[in-house]
Amino acid sequence: MGFRHGRADAKPCGTGALVNAPAIFDDTRCALGEGPLWHPGRGQFFWFDINAHRLYTRTGEDRQMWQFDEHVSAAGWVDDDRLLVASETALIDFNLETGKRRTICDLEAKNPVTRSNDGRADPFGGFWIGTMGKNKEPGAGAIYRYFRGELRRLFAPWSIPNAMCFAPDGAFAYLADTPTGRIWRQSLDDEGWPKGEPERFLDLPADRYRPDGAVVDTGGNMWCAHYGHGKVTVFSPAGEELQHYDFPAIRTTCPAFGGSDLQMLYVTTARLEMNDPTGQDGCTYCLRVDAKGQEEHRVIL
Repeated sequence: MGFRHGRADAKPCGTGALVNAPAIFDDTRCALGEGPLWHPGRGQFFWFDINAHRLYTRTGEDRQMWQFDEHVSAAGWVDDDRLLVASETALIDFNLETGKRRTICDLEAKNPVTRSNDGRADPFGGFWIGTMGKNKEPGAGAIYRYFRGELRRLFAPWSIPNAMCFAPDGAFAYLADTPTGRIWRQSLDDEGWPKGEPERFLDLPADRYRPDGAVVDTGGNMWCAHYGHGKVTVFSPAGEELQHYDFPAIRTTCPAFGGSDLQMLYVTTARLEMNDPTGQDGCTYCLRVDAKGQEEHRVIL
């Protein structure tokens, strides 16, 4: 069931010049903000606080929250009223209007060590989702794809699967295992399943990068958040770093494009395990940029 809160002290996103400084979209201080999603049918932005087991949305000055009884981390849109939500133990058909929840399939339901993590819908109607150890146990995770009724494990063992995003033409998926600093590019067949072995795309030094969530714009450039470095970097399809954007919160977790023109970049952040977090850590940010995002793909159940 959703709960509406009153006016927050968040600043509105800029609507003037295309490139602005980051602004606070919502000042809810998430322990682990993640899974940002712009629903194109509803024209509405959603995000998660994984550790609080919550899904959030905000329209104007109204914030709405749904409480779950286990970790929830990512979603894809099914239709104007429903999301496919990845939880600790399942993929869930979740109705935003009624709050009704229906389990589509189990997701490592018998493994108490793991939870879901990063995920995104692909251009074919499939949904990719990673799992990881709740205590970041090395090698505890895996990467799965749900497609038209089938959940298939694609890659294991991985430690912290992240950066799941897709080339505009559907030719490639991108994947990262965060502790390694490595991002892979995986060729896809005509149904969106992996074709051949993944190839190394980027090896990023830990003193400047820690790849977390990512998204690809219409030009094929990857926008990647770096946990612990307070930034989002933009990489070309050839792996060249084109630019970066700094954020007030140090633990940037995942970007997503949204807004009516898909030129608003939303970025979630975290504040867990920080000795002295500021009021800006854990907030959700927005920034108008000079690139256009892909419309988030629909999940076909």
